[in-house]
Amino acid sequence: MTAPLPRVAVLASGRGSNLAALLDVRARGELPVDFALVGSDKATAGALRLAEAAGIPTLALDPRSYPDRRAFDLDLFARITASGAEWLVLAGFMRILDGEALAPWVGRMINIHPSLLPKYRGLHTHRRALEAGDREHGASVHFVTAELDGGPVIAQARLAIEAGDDEHQLAQRLLPLEHQLLPAVLRLLTSQRLQWNDHAAQFDGQPLLAPLDLGDHSLLSAE
Repeated sequence: MTAPLPRVAVLASGRGSNLAALLDVRARGELPVDFALVGSDKATAGALRLAEAAGIPTLALDPRSYPDRRAFDLDLFARITASGAEWLVLAGFMRILDGEALAPWVGRMINIHPSLLPKYRGLHTHRRALEAGDREHGASVHFVTAELDGGPVIAQARLAIEAGDDEHQLAQRLLPLEHQLLPAVLRLLTSQRLQWNDHAAQFDGQPLLAPLDLGDHSLLSAE
């Protein structure tokens, strides 16, 4: 009897390009998961339309309908739990989450962030990298904790900042790397090669002392 596929929920606030990448990799047979739910804080989010087209259940909750952030987050996570999801991916979900609400998901929830963490937590990461005169930029996938963009970093993708880059160009050149990085990390997580242990990341049973790199065979390999 075939074992059931790992069930994954995705939260996104925007057009859903990282969700699209996850769906593409799954369609190629390289990400054996079942998407249980795609949720958003914006009913107009493109990510919801992508999910509907793929036959994935969707959820849109309006934060303005709740008395405070904590109430919204507790309801959101209750609904994610009810979907049967075992893992949770934040793929451009533009909200700070309540620590109590997310606590049961620590170790089972990852986020993709467009900087080489711990640099540039929060917003406007491409602009900040350019203003700082950085020679290198990138994206990170990390475990989510109550600290904003502060959980253990699992893996990163890097690219050189080129002369003449502006904020838009840098963001556009980084996106294809994000679209490789997130599925690769999710595959490691759902296969349990990547685990959360004692407030830290472990990879293949050993402490992850430095983030994996997108160019590393162990990250890209489906084995």
